[in-house]
Amino acid sequence: MNLIDGVGASPDEALRLAEDVVRQAEAAGAGEAEAFVAAGESALTRFANSEIHQNVASTEAFVNLRFVRGRRVGVASSGRTDPDGIRALVERAAAIATSVEERDDWAGLPDAVAPEPLPVAWSTGTADAGPELRARGARAAIAAADAAGVTAYGSFATDAEAVAVASSRGVRAAERRTSSQLITVTMGPGDGTGYAEQCSVDATLIDAAAVGREAAERARAAANPVPIEPGDYPVVLSHYAMADLLDMLAYLGFSATAVQEDRSFWEAGRRIGSPLVTLLDDGRDPGGLPAGFDAEGVPKERLTLLDAGVCRDLAFDAQTAARAGRRSTGHGLPAPNTLGPIPLNMVMAAGDETLEELVGGLGRGLLVTRFHYTNPVHDKKVIVTGMTRDGTFLVEDGRIVGPVRNLRFTMSYLDALANVEAVSRDRRCLRSELGVSLVPSARLSSFTFTGTTAAR
Repeated sequence: MNLIDGVGASPDEALRLAEDVVRQAEAAGAGEAEAFVAAGESALTRFANSEIHQNVASTEAFVNLRFVRGRRVGVASSGRTDPDGIRALVERAAAIATSVEERDDWAGLPDAVAPEPLPVAWSTGTADAGPELRARGARAAIAAADAAGVTAYGSFATDAEAVAVASSRGVRAAERRTSSQLITVTMGPGDGTGYAEQCSVDATLIDAAAVGREAAERARAAANPVPIEPGDYPVVLSHYAMADLLDMLAYLGFSATAVQEDRSFWEAGRRIGSPLVTLLDDGRDPGGLPAGFDAEGVPKERLTLLDAGVCRDLAFDAQTAARAGRRSTGHGLPAPNTLGPIPLNMVMAAGDETLEELVGGLGRGLLVTRFHYTNPVHDKKVIVTGMTRDGTFLVEDGRIVGPVRNLRFTMSYLDALANVEAVSRDRRCLRSELGVSLVPSARLSSFTFTGTTAAR
């Protein structure tokens, strides 16, 4: 019999399971122990060729245990929550702790700090969402594509989970979280493609018809793109493209691990961006996908990463904080973690212009919808290579004159931040490979494109 069921699992149930795992680890000889539990249900409705073709749902529980003997740390995880599964998990973690090398800089598990309740992280609208709600959203996106004469592809996902952390150092943290995301890609005549997405704690707030119209209209506008010479262009990067900048900066630079390993651009007081660029990491911002604490049970602090373009703070977990002589900022990931602490709730300060006003400020430049297949070339300089996708448009005298073929680029995202000259007041909550961003669009005085793509 499982000790916890992912369907409708409560934070109290998740916490009781975490506490039980810690007790069993201590009984097995752990000097310190920490258990992280996440249990819930994920569901996804997919559509392709303007038809719903798949609906899937999974119920899962994840238990992660850190078993500490002196300076040896064994980590094991399991999807089983029955008594035999928990015993096997503890035995496996204990065996690993016996065989691994000692960690000379091990500072111990973090002390307990009680997180404040975060009710905005949960929505019954998402938790109660069934396939009918997702199907209605998919149909609305498809209908918008049909009206524009393009074909829709995409997905509508909902997640509801209970998360808990308990440790032998007195950590007791538990909460429930929900998230939802609708993505649609549209394809039309003349190689026109479009993209749009929306995410929210509350799935009932996602405007699927608006998302569908945005992608469909973009696909129609992007039809029959023409080649353009590569080079330096002033650009407007939509929020989708800007989200990639924030994601890469979080991954490469705003981590204490990256700084301590001397592979980050970050230096306290160093100016790396325009005065218009202020970046935060705020797990409690209701405009994003909130989370009250990290995988170590430490409350998430609101960090000012860049203040008007100037480096101010970093993300720390317990281990990197101990090295720096400070406390964790609540950015620990589940062990074993080679990435170190990472900002997962990035927020960029809004400006005061509309997207139309940003475009209107271009003489001859480009409007870029989003970036695709971006990869770092130089970590410390945040030089990234990638390409544009799903709508790249030439702008002359402040007016969009037509679509251009996708462009390849190799560009320092630090230079891109320094080139920001205007920011939109509208912001979008967008998911990324790492976490979530609340991000505006921006106009940059220059962006370097190094090549063009061939016609399809």
